[in-house]
Amino acid sequence: MAAFSVPRYSFSVLLLFVFCLVTHLAAKPISSFSLKRFAKDVNFDPEITLYGDAQVVNAGTAVNVTQSELGSVGRVVYKHPFKFVEGKGRKPLSFSTFFEFSISSGDGDGLAFVFLPSGFPVEMLDGHSSFGLGLEKKRDGVLVVGFGTYLDSKVSDSNANRVGIDVGGVVSKASNVSSTNLVLNSGKKLRCWIDYDASSKRLEVRLSESGDRPYDPLLSYPINLAEMWKEEEIFVGLSSSNGNSTKTTSIFSWSFRLRHVPTWMHSEPLNPKYTHHSQPVVLVQERSTCLSRILTSLMVGIACGALTTFIVLFMRAIFANRHAVVVVPAEYPVHPMEYGYEKIKIVVEKGSNDVKKVET
Repeated sequence: MAAFSVPRYSFSVLLLFVFCLVTHLAAKPISSFSLKRFAKDVNFDPEITLYGDAQVVNAGTAVNVTQSELGSVGRVVYKHPFKFVEGKGRKPLSFSTFFEFSISSGDGDGLAFVFLPSGFPVEMLDGHSSFGLGLEKKRDGVLVVGFGTYLDSKVSDSNANRVGIDVGGVVSKASNVSSTNLVLNSGKKLRCWIDYDASSKRLEVRLSESGDRPYDPLLSYPINLAEMWKEEEIFVGLSSSNGNSTKTTSIFSWSFRLRHVPTWMHSEPLNPKYTHHSQPVVLVQERSTCLSRILTSLMVGIACGALTTFIVLFMRAIFANRHAVVVVPAEYPVHPMEYGYEKIKIVVEKGSNDVKKVET
């Protein structure tokens, strides 16, 4: 039996495995987290930090960013900073985030989804300013998507039921939430999707009471985050203050995804649910997303199968070599040899009297 040659197959199998693994990892987000339930401990997740009055409530099903007391202020921050550019070519990155929240009735500031530069004192809170951020003066590098429930004349608020985008502490654009028949401080659970596409350089905000993601954004704003932050590291968080009210702001879940998206792809939002009135292009996006997930799963399956096959064949080769029987082939002459022959006489007797001679 011929011995099994491991090196012939192992290199090819390992190449296939490495290729599939690298392909799968390249499709994964650069930085992401998903919080759908919170532990009872204050430090409910090692990746997340709670500041101020923020604390876990209701057996870990929610985080109250502010409490029902005057001047309450709190913040939830992801511990690890990140950049919005990648590699030597400074490729811009896209992000998607989804969170569920509620704001009880009252005249407090509301809730803000924030990006803070690494030099910003994330642990410092100001209960007498918008969302507890202390942005009376312009702060470069600060980006806020605010859900305001208080008419603040200092920042030229148009109404007390609005979503606004603030860049550096200055309101750049705002939209009236009443146009979607929603009230931010109704106490009901609301869902928010915020997406930034690096290819189109556009920030979009969507809001819904149901679990369906609206096709049209409530607010859209052109901005180049890669140019705004360059190589600076950024923190992401949720911040709130209730001012002179006893309003409570709660978070029920929060997901975030930062990734490099090629220019030929559409950014994939978190929790991509759409209304029944969505345009046909949405179905194409869903199919593309589904196909991408199927291909990724298939490649991972092939890689695992290849690795398993390699291990089986490798072990088989080891045991086969241990119990192999060495057979030494017999030696045969390689040169021709001459053979002689002689005539043989055979006498066959027939009865007792007849004798016949046979000559060969």
